[in-house]
Amino acid sequence: MGLTNNAKAYLEGFYSGPKRIQELEPEVVRAALGGAPVPEGIEIPPVSKVEDCLIPVEGGEIAVRIYTPEGEGPFPLFVYYHGGGWVIGNLETSDAGCRLLAEKTGRVVVSVDYRLAPEYKFPIPVEDSYTALCWARDNAVSINANGEDIVVGGDSAGGNLSTVMAIISQEKSGPNITAQALIYPVTNLDFTTSSYEKFQDGYGLDKDLMIWFGEYYVNNEDDYKNVYVSPLLHNNVSALPPAIIVAAENDVLLDEGAQYRDKLREAGVRVDYTIVPGSVHGYFSNMVIFAHETKATVDEIAKFLKSI
Repeated sequence: MGLTNNAKAYLEGFYSGPKRIQELEPEVVRAALGGAPVPEGIEIPPVSKVEDCLIPVEGGEIAVRIYTPEGEGPFPLFVYYHGGGWVIGNLETSDAGCRLLAEKTGRVVVSVDYRLAPEYKFPIPVEDSYTALCWARDNAVSINANGEDIVVGGDSAGGNLSTVMAIISQEKSGPNITAQALIYPVTNLDFTTSSYEKFQDGYGLDKDLMIWFGEYYVNNEDDYKNVYVSPLLHNNVSALPPAIIVAAENDVLLDEGAQYRDKLREAGVRVDYTIVPGSVHGYFSNMVIFAHETKATVDEIAKFLKSI
């Protein structure tokens, strides 16, 4: 169907600067994003409580933001990992989406501010993410949650980290993950699919930008083939929990999301799959422009979680 009008408007703004993201240093991009004014007119979904806290990780500490829905509890858990190519993004970029997830799924959402590359390259974001997952399980009672029912989810690089958490948890007999919710996830850092060719320029997540993210994240060529970087390469996915994959129609990552769907299904894992028509990568962290798409995505996730 091409692009929606709001996607076209978003892309005009995205490309309006003198330089593209991939021409800048990460700290410059982060500073620009951090200095952007909070957009007006965004509808903040109601939740009972939002609190930030610091948790210990190897060599330091990271922040998590806990969203508690209305109601009695204890609530099931949803551990959320934000997007941004492992290089940018933070608790603020996923705030509106996490509020909506807490409200619509009736889960306590723990949003994880894992440390970012290139200062903290692979595997540190993965290790931080797993530490936070274990923290959520171990501290479930104190946050009015049920540590035995955990969904992992995220957008883009956060979708990548989510499914990697499912893999590691299964390998280590770690927290009990009941489902994974993957919003336009990165599943294979090889940049060669037909959707990479079709949407390589002008759709927000340029092919060159994705390569820029990857080069900052990995340490060497071998890392691209590591299943904790490219989970599509994981041999046996049959023990992974059921998944919902939500794709953006005009996105370099479209094909690898579909390939991961097929791999899980062929291994006997239930996968619900939906494409948000006319949309572009990044819509979930831009609710002021993409309110309809974000709400539709959360509704799909909530419906899926009720069905399993």
